[in-house]
Amino acid sequence: MEDQHGASNADAERPSAARVYDYLLGGHHNFAADRELARQLQQAAPELRRIIWATRAFSHRAVRFLTGVGVRQFIDLGAGLPTAGSVHEVARRHAPGTRVVYVENDPVAVAHGEQVLAGDPAAAVIAADLRDYGTVLSHPRARALIDPREPVGVLLVGVLHELPADEPARAIAGYRREMAAGSFLALSQATWAGTPEDAEIKEAFDKGFAPSIEMAFRTRAEVSALFEGFDLVDPGVVHIAQWHPDPAPPEEPTMRPPVYAGVGRLPARPLGS
Repeated sequence: MEDQHGASNADAERPSAARVYDYLLGGHHNFAADRELARQLQQAAPELRRIIWATRAFSHRAVRFLTGVGVRQFIDLGAGLPTAGSVHEVARRHAPGTRVVYVENDPVAVAHGEQVLAGDPAAAVIAADLRDYGTVLSHPRARALIDPREPVGVLLVGVLHELPADEPARAIAGYRREMAAGSFLALSQATWAGTPEDAEIKEAFDKGFAPSIEMAFRTRAEVSALFEGFDLVDPGVVHIAQWHPDPAPPEEPTMRPPVYAGVGRLPARPLGS
């Protein structure tokens, strides 16, 4: 049985990362289980709400930057629940008509996204695992909106910590092979300093989202390595609040866990490759 949000009873009883983040962003498409887990996570990571807002702000700045250099189509992987300031809204403030495909596997997020985007011919939501790049790129909605001959902005913001081991690199490589020269990748990732606080945060996330998610911290060097095949845009991989800050560069923040972000541009492929 489903409720008005498109969730089954089992979905409502099991916390979802997308809905926990929705709650922490002040949204209303979440359930008691999501709110309770959010409170538990904030005990382990008191700055979690601040981190999520900083992540949202980075997404806005990245989209604004990409529209400024001519990108007119986006794929938002692990998009979560659409809220005020979603990618299509931010992009169209600077480039009306920008096309956006959202990819999400949470049924509540997908159902709400379909409601929000109903009647919008230039935006769509796909129910899929972001790692399955073949399914995403071959989906009829993606094929209708994303022109593989044109540069595309691929966003992996606030989601990579949900993917273990080498899965992010494998997924990114799959998308990269299908991206036109001049395309961009924007991503963020919670990083690991090996402190007791980091271990406590990881334990809280792993326990709260078990068995679907095992939180994967990555070092700053590992985050940089995810841009293999891309040319990093200045200032490279930096603390998330310091990537093209608006209006002025802040001092090095002290978020726990620290989150790093960057944007890379796909260069033209050598002839014969």
